[in-house]
Amino acid sequence: MQVSLDGFVEGPDEEVYWPVVDEELCAGYLDELRRADSLLYGRKTYEIMADYWPTADLAPVSPFYVDFARFWRDASKLVVSRTLQAPGWNTEVIGADFVEQVRQRKDSGQDLVLLGGAETAAAFLAHDLIDEYRLFVHPVLLGDGVPLFQASVDPSSLRLLDVLTFDSAVVQIRYRQSARVCVEHCLS
Repeated sequence: MQVSLDGFVEGPDEEVYWPVVDEELCAGYLDELRRADSLLYGRKTYEIMADYWPTADLAPVSPFYVDFARFWRDASKLVVSRTLQAPGWNTEVIGADFVEQVRQRKDSGQDLVLLGGAETAAAFLAHDLIDEYRLFVHPVLLGDGVPLFQASVDPSSLRLLDVLTFDSAVVQIRYRQSARVCVEHCLS
């Protein structure tokens, strides 16, 4: 998730175009996404992505845009929505039973990456569907908007995995749920 320094994922008017994006950040981000079995979106975030990325390589801004557009079109995508119909672009809609569908996929060993949607992130938090937090903290103060964490998260349940600083001053912070770390490592 992209988050402002003051903890917002959307600005006051649902603004989502404020993240600092550069080649260094994008290259690492795309490498991580390529390892996922499916990308997860909320409907609004998916629609923003689907409005731009399917043709972004036709008038490329940079080599990254070409790579990401091609990756995005082919990647398996899941959208949590009650209203989206026939999304296209290798995308499946999961609706009211999204919790069960996500749990089944996780239990079968699928690597799922939730990319966005404040409401979707809040629902995943509420249903304990997040194993790892990978936050890209941007050097932007929005002052208001939609916070990433709409409910409290017990910090004692989190284990810091790593911190990565980019030249753009964006910081990637990765946390894993402590109980899940033990389960994975203790059973292997």
